[in-house]
Amino acid sequence: MTMRPTPNADRRHFTMIRGFHLADFFTLANAACGMGSVFFAMMFVGSQSPLHFFTAALLAPLALLFDVFDGRIARWRHQHSPLGRELDSLADIVSFGVGPAALAFAAGLRGGWDMLALIYFVCCGVSRLARYNVTAESLSGDEGKVSYFEGTPIPTTVLLSLLLALAAWQGRLGDDIYGGVMLLGPWALHPFALVFVLSGSLMISKTLRIPKL
Repeated sequence: MTMRPTPNADRRHFTMIRGFHLADFFTLANAACGMGSVFFAMMFVGSQSPLHFFTAALLAPLALLFDVFDGRIARWRHQHSPLGRELDSLADIVSFGVGPAALAFAAGLRGGWDMLALIYFVCCGVSRLARYNVTAESLSGDEGKVSYFEGTPIPTTVLLSLLLALAAWQGRLGDDIYGGVMLLGPWALHPFALVFVLSGSLMISKTLRIPKL
């Protein structure tokens, strides 16, 4: 027996579609760039083609560009919404959390300690975005705009992707990556992975306040 959607369900679905604004499509483009970065990083692991690695790395600043545009378009059109805010956070964790971590893994950070560092980095990004979403209203000034960030904004991790691109350009991937590799207990550690630990820790810091431009 085929179940047909009720009229109320149809109306809710139509409202959901109508809830999308122009800025939201730029947000989705941000997420698409992030997912593309992950795919190209995975392709590099199998192919070892520099083109795949550089494409994965350069999709990060492209995602940042879309991230900047979606905010400006929303302000220009006065179309802020809870849906847009949630979309932005979900897109950011893909582009600036999972994307750089996947690129680092492809670059050679594959030791046990490295993977723990990358998992910590992504979890910090998720926590940072969740905290921002639930505190944005309380941090807003009289004009309804958040005046500062608690911790570094997650899009700053685009610098990690660019740093990995520089390492690839210099032929310093795998165990030749900056800092080399060491055996620490049962697992290998590339000290470069600690840069991701630092980045994640700065994102969840409550004492670091950065003015929002």
